[in-house]
Amino acid sequence: MNKERCDWVTSDEIYIDYHDNEWGVPVHDERVLFEMLSLEGAQAGLSWITVLKRRDGYREAFDYFDPYQIIHYNEDKVAGLLQNPGIIRNKSKINSVITNALAFLRIQDEYGSFDKYIWGFVGGSPIKNDWDLHADVPAITKESEQMSKDLKKRGFKFVGPTICYAFMQATGMVNDHTKKCYLYHGKVL
Repeated sequence: MNKERCDWVTSDEIYIDYHDNEWGVPVHDERVLFEMLSLEGAQAGLSWITVLKRRDGYREAFDYFDPYQIIHYNEDKVAGLLQNPGIIRNKSKINSVITNALAFLRIQDEYGSFDKYIWGFVGGSPIKNDWDLHADVPAITKESEQMSKDLKKRGFKFVGPTICYAFMQATGMVNDHTKKCYLYHGKVL
């Protein structure tokens, strides 16, 4: 049986798997939240499929997004990452992961967890939207603007409001599956 999915999903199996099993599913795991924020930043100016196809390469290159390891990256490590064909080799984006790891750990210290901090932008529960078409879905919301502003104030890079909204969608802080999508009512775990 063919399942009706959101319009942005292509026939590419990696996209189908991502849509069906991850996008819009609430995430509370600290490492995964940092990974998704890093990957959304890497996407800036590119298509999500470009990053998604390199996710395993990113995981290996960035020590599975362990911020405690990443904060110790030095110029030699960055030089090596710039030669790594498994990731997008943009020096600013690579450096942002290092900068963001330190800011991430500061938030953990301040709030007890990044999860508690980041989910605070949606009051701790997913926002359930009611879109007919993918074209109706906004690229920015007041919540993503607030998140972006606060993350930037805390030293994060590559966290504009559009990136923040994509992060919110990816981590299930918002459910933007359209009404016709079989996951409109959420993923049953």
